[in-house]
Amino acid sequence: MNTTTSTIQTEDTASTRRPRWLGYALATTLLWGVWGAFAGLPSQHGFPETLIYVVWALTMVPPALIVLARAEWKVRHDGRAIAYGLAIGLLGAGGQMILFYAVKAGPTYLIFPLISLSPVLTIALSFAFLRERTGVMGMAGIVLAICALPLFDYTPGGAPQQYGLWFLLALGVLVAWGLQAYFIKLANASMDAESIFFYMTASALLFIPVAIAMTDFSQPINYGPSGPLLAAATQILNAVGALTLVYAFRHGKALMVSPLVNAGAPLLTTVISMALAASLPTGYRLAGIVLSLAAALFLALQPDDGAA
Repeated sequence: MNTTTSTIQTEDTASTRRPRWLGYALATTLLWGVWGAFAGLPSQHGFPETLIYVVWALTMVPPALIVLARAEWKVRHDGRAIAYGLAIGLLGAGGQMILFYAVKAGPTYLIFPLISLSPVLTIALSFAFLRERTGVMGMAGIVLAICALPLFDYTPGGAPQQYGLWFLLALGVLVAWGLQAYFIKLANASMDAESIFFYMTASALLFIPVAIAMTDFSQPINYGPSGPLLAAATQILNAVGALTLVYAFRHGKALMVSPLVNAGAPLLTTVISMALAASLPTGYRLAGIVLSLAAALFLALQPDDGAA
């Protein structure tokens, strides 16, 4: 009897020390961090970003088929599941479409730092409606991650900008991706992760005609290995990262998963980019790295059952 109790206590302690969501969140961070370091190469070689979206949507198919096969091809198709699934997929793909217009209308050095704050919306919604709470270390990690997010892409010294259409479009992307993360967590309470990813994949495929229509085929397009093949090699990391993110939200709190992934992935991207360029970070980017490391440490050390 004592041995059984001791075993249970040992398992509970191990579970507390190594929360399941953390493994999935770190996997997403790794995949998206590496993807971010190389995602721009196809467009630099003359392959349009709109066609990169098409490639990304197609790379969602293989991991979707794998997890559906493991789930014996069972997909939730009741009204709630379809509504959640399409909301998650359309918010993600629709946000990407809006981003295409935003970067054409305004400065990227302001747009991306603004979009990076989407976890703030996810955290606020999870705190208010899902009653998610965390401990002192978790809260410190969230605050540090939010502070770090805009620093990776912010480049001061640009010409003064008027807050016109690009600002509204960037806010639209922020809201879309913040809501998407919240709905992923919300949907996990009533449907399996495999069904969620199926609807994410289906929604991404639905936007392929829109991306093709937005492509300027009058310009030269690289259809060689450094174009679509390179895009596929990088975008598969993005697709698998989206799958592990769904599992991270399934097993963890949104207000913990979202800031860790959204701060950790840019951190890894920056480190890889610096290593390839043999350069050291300075200014805002260095501050973002320091804050992200501290945030990741606090979020990882916070016990799963931490109370507010």
